[in-house]
Amino acid sequence: MSRFGFLLTAFLFACFSVSPAQAQQNVLHEEHSLYRNILVTQNGNERCMLFRARRGLGRESCKNTAEPEKFVFEYASMMMASLFLNPDPERILIIGLGGGTLPDALQAMLPNAVIHTVEIDPAVERIAMEYFDFTLGPNTESFISDGRVFVKRALNDGVKYDLVMLDAFEADYIPEHMLTQEFLEEVKGIMTPDGVLAANTFSGSALYDYESVTYRAVFGEFYNVKYANRIILAKADGIPPMDVVRANAQRWSEQLLRRGANPDFVLPIMTTRVDWDSSVPILTDQFSPSNVLNTMRRN
Repeated sequence: MSRFGFLLTAFLFACFSVSPAQAQQNVLHEEHSLYRNILVTQNGNERCMLFRARRGLGRESCKNTAEPEKFVFEYASMMMASLFLNPDPERILIIGLGGGTLPDALQAMLPNAVIHTVEIDPAVERIAMEYFDFTLGPNTESFISDGRVFVKRALNDGVKYDLVMLDAFEADYIPEHMLTQEFLEEVKGIMTPDGVLAANTFSGSALYDYESVTYRAVFGEFYNVKYANRIILAKADGIPPMDVVRANAQRWSEQLLRRGANPDFVLPIMTTRVDWDSSVPILTDQFSPSNVLNTMRRN
């Protein structure tokens, strides 16, 4: 393994891992679904869903059972910053369910919004409901589908969303067919003119440069929000200036603070600065992320 690969592995392990011993001692549920091994663990008040192929490697979703409204991970607070770009979304699409953290919060904060959740693995939805108290509100509908297939169908049917959240991960990273220019063009096609895209990625990914130029090619300038994870906030008609972002953040400040999400944490780390190599090729359905990673490993 290259030095870069070693550092990347160490970084991801530090950010997202619990020890196998911890997982073994506190396993509430374990099953092998159609797509992955899934564990639910409890450590103190922290209940987590793990998707990794090996036991204990990676917490995909966590809930504080003593304070269930509060976010455990900073990335959730960062994803909610999408409301700073469009504070009044009426139709929301969330691809990747996990324990239901994001739809739960949005149902409470936007009770009149129509929310569609998309999850490829029916076991994940069942476990989210049984162990993480995820419930479908009166305006929320759940779909068991591949995220890209769902987007294609929505595009063909002329369905539009004011907010699209991409939060889909498999054992190692985001499925490669949901990283390409073609996919992002499809996503843009189902967004209203004022629509916002929030995409959860890794700040230390070997694909960082490639992802960045691909999102830039489709959406133009975007807000980069980095703290362990990297959230990309883009808008169909161009991102608003920071004074508008701050004003929208103030509108949601009280509700977000109740969930442990402080806008004063997120706002300073929102930037449009280009911190990637713009000369790398755009990811396409023909030039896939796996090809990039394989090339890097060979070098």
